[in-house]
Amino acid sequence: MLVDSHCHLDFPDLAQRLPDVLARMQDNAVGCAVCIAVNLEDFPGVLALAEAHANLYATVGVHPEYADAEEPDVARLIDLAGHPKVIAIGETGLDYYWHKEQPEWQRVRFRNHIRAALATGKPLVVHMRDSAADTLRILEEEGADAVGGVMHCFTETWDVARQALDLGFLISFSGIVTFKNALAIKEVAQKTPLERILIETDSPYLAPVPYRGKPNEPAYVRHVAEEVARLRDISFDAVATATTSNFFKLFTHASRPISP
Repeated sequence: MLVDSHCHLDFPDLAQRLPDVLARMQDNAVGCAVCIAVNLEDFPGVLALAEAHANLYATVGVHPEYADAEEPDVARLIDLAGHPKVIAIGETGLDYYWHKEQPEWQRVRFRNHIRAALATGKPLVVHMRDSAADTLRILEEEGADAVGGVMHCFTETWDVARQALDLGFLISFSGIVTFKNALAIKEVAQKTPLERILIETDSPYLAPVPYRGKPNEPAYVRHVAEEVARLRDISFDAVATATTSNFFKLFTHASRPISP
C-alpha cells in the first residue's frame, strides 16, 4: 500500500472529477491520502471530504502565501483540530519566494501553528521556500521537536535536510524528485534514512514524470515511490512498506485501512 501524505482534493482541478480520482487511487494501491488545508475559509470543504471517505484525512492551517486569509490564533486552531479526522496542523511555515520582504506576520502565524500542534499533540505539516534558516530556527525556538512533523515537498539541500531530521522531522518527496535536473533533491532522497521518508503528490501540482506539465493526482504518488526506490537501489515494495509505516507512526490519529 502507498499513502499520499499531501494533496489538495478540494481544489477545482480534482474536486470536479473526484470519483475518478478516488478510483485511480484504488487501482494504484494508494490506500490513504491527506487533504491539506491552506486557509480557514475553505477548511469546511477539506473536512467534508475526510468525513465522507474513510481513507481520506484532513489537516487544519493557513498557508504562508495567504496574506489576506483569516488569521488563525492558537485557540481557533486547537478547536478545529479537535475533529477526529484532522490528523495534523498545517500547512504552515514560511515562504519568502512570494513574500520577499520576509514579513513578520508569517513568523507570528507559524509560531501560532506550532503552539497549536504542541497543545493538541498533532504533528506539523511544514512549507519551507527560500526560508530554511528562519524555518528551522523557529521550529527549534518553539520546541517543535516535541511533536514533530514533516517537511513537505522538500526542495532544499542535504545540509538543510539533516538539520530538519535532527529536529525530529520527516522529509517528504514529491514529483519533483523525478525531474531530470533535480539533482540536489535526488541526493537527499538517497541520503535520508528510509525510516524518515514520506512521499506525496501535492496534487494538483507538480505531476511526476511521465505526467509532468499535466494535472497531478494521488494515484501518481506511485511514480515518486518508484524514483526513490531507483535512487536508493532498493525495491519498490521496500519503499512502499517503509513510507506507509512511517506515515502511520507520525500521524497517530490516522488508521490503516481495513483490507476487504
